Amino acid sequence: MTGAFLFDLDGTLIDSRRSIAAACNHALTSRGRPALPEETVAGFVGDGARSLLMRAAKLGPEETSELDALLDEFVTFYAAHPIEGTSWMPGATDALAALGNAKLGLVTNKPRAVTLPILRALGVEERFAVVIAGGDGPMKPDPAPVLAALHALAARPAASWIVGDGAQDVRAGKAAGCRTAAVLGGFQAEAELRAESPDLLLGSLAELAKATAGWRSPA
Repeated sequence: MTGAFLFDLDGTLIDSRRSIAAACNHALTSRGRPALPEETVAGFVGDGARSLLMRAAKLGPEETSELDALLDEFVTFYAAHPIEGTSWMPGATDALAALGNAKLGLVTNKPRAVTLPILRALGVEERFAVVIAGGDGPMKPDPAPVLAALHALAARPAASWIVGDGAQDVRAGKAAGCRTAAVLGGFQAEAELRAESPDLLLGSLAELAKATAGWRSPA
């Protein structure tokens, strides 16, 4: 078994602040709730769409019917506008190209019904041999989605990297026994990322291939 690279999506590969805020505000206003500033919505990102909407609408987890309705509006709108307002993060396309034939997977807390249209619209769906998304099972920081991706790729955790912009990514990677690379410029502040003690802290994804070159060496 060899190693692999597992990427987060939002804030790591793509800058999706505007897209997420648009979908969130569509869901809120469709249910008679006020829209929120983009930066406010960005502060709710990381734990999946349901948690984002729960925070945005100030609902409790027990208010399932309203959360279900909000989530349905969010996913329907977002899937219809998958990359409107979205762009690649700095260095993302360079990183994917530089990794060549390395095994790549995507592990995101974003709903699958939105994730796949985004990958298709960006033309990179085939680049990832496995996609584990929100709703497929436990979400990061639980290590389960990371382990599921590694199993699908026949990759050893100790020889693999999880690459993300949030504490959820670092915690999930460590719990799964992977090496962790945190990327600045996404949804989480630098101080919060440093506090998680990732193996690498990158200024952009353009640094990834060179910084992790040693991972291919025999153990």
